[in-house]
Amino acid sequence: MNVEEILARLIGFPSVVGTPNGAIVDWIRNYCRAAGADVTVLTGPEGDRSNLFVTIGPRECRGYIISGHMDVVPAGEPEWSSDPFVLRREGGKLYGRGTTDMKGFLACALDALPGLAAMNLRQPVHLAFSYDEEAGCRGVPHLLTALPSLCEKPLSAIVGEPSRMQPVRAHKGKAAARLEVIGRSGHSSRPDLGLNAIHAMAGVIAHAVAYGQSLAERHLDHNFEPPYSSLQVGVIAGGQAVNIIPDRSTADIEVRAVPGVSPTSLLEPVKARLFALRENGFEVAWHELSSYPALAPVEESELTAVLTELTGQKPLNAVSYGTEAGLYQQAGIDAVICGPGDIGRAHRADEYVEVAELMACRKMIEDLGARLAA
Repeated sequence: MNVEEILARLIGFPSVVGTPNGAIVDWIRNYCRAAGADVTVLTGPEGDRSNLFVTIGPRECRGYIISGHMDVVPAGEPEWSSDPFVLRREGGKLYGRGTTDMKGFLACALDALPGLAAMNLRQPVHLAFSYDEEAGCRGVPHLLTALPSLCEKPLSAIVGEPSRMQPVRAHKGKAAARLEVIGRSGHSSRPDLGLNAIHAMAGVIAHAVAYGQSLAERHLDHNFEPPYSSLQVGVIAGGQAVNIIPDRSTADIEVRAVPGVSPTSLLEPVKARLFALRENGFEVAWHELSSYPALAPVEESELTAVLTELTGQKPLNAVSYGTEAGLYQQAGIDAVICGPGDIGRAHRADEYVEVAELMACRKMIEDLGARLAA
């Protein structure tokens, strides 16, 4: 199979975030074992989703991780020109959900695997494929916890999120939470007898928006666009009818933090404002949805130097989107983002990856293997 055929198989699995992924895991496991790799399936606490850890070369030596996620975002956009789970080629572009984010990278790693197996590597190459990255990197922490039992501590991790094959040294961290306010229902003609949960939530949101705007004045890091931590309220819900006092309201909120700032700590003022509503008779709840740390740039990173040489591209200092790279760094493993595709094509209709990008990515992985060969 070539890289395009492998990508077609991967796209054919609708491995949408938050759903069982056994079918794609089984196919990749069988493919890797047929290529001569050691494969470990790591089932997550959900029971129906798994991470995969694949090794070519000596486990007892320190090597490199090729990291990616198997899940994709839903493909419900009506603007798709064809079935998003059937790979479609037009000229030098391959269309389908996940082509750029990030099954194209997985296909390159799998296509390179038989060649790596034939190289007699003196240091191993590991493939670490995770689940539910699109839900806030929920799968990879379980893989990282198991890592000491799987291999010697890796030297570095290449996280293949779409970067047009340009090495990326840093990204922002993120935390997201759902706020819940419970009041008391009643007829809208007697607001004095009820507790309007939407009104209460509106006060919390107004506070959050003002607080978010204040973040632009501190923790500046001009490697990023924008050069500061940010806050957004992305979803709000509540109420049944205009003549019913709403007794429940929820809002989903996120922050994106520059390196050196804890994303969860940025949410604390909002959490405090929410819990202050209890003094007015409301019940409240705070549900953490996801969090992952920023990837801080590492001065004189050996991996950055290696990828600069392998790709021929100058490193990019930072991006504002998030990846699993921050979690690898938190685990003491140097990490750099470098993969085919463009983040601007992700999470939208007619997502695509360029064939030339896949060829460049496969060559990078093969050249990395050649560096590690005996």
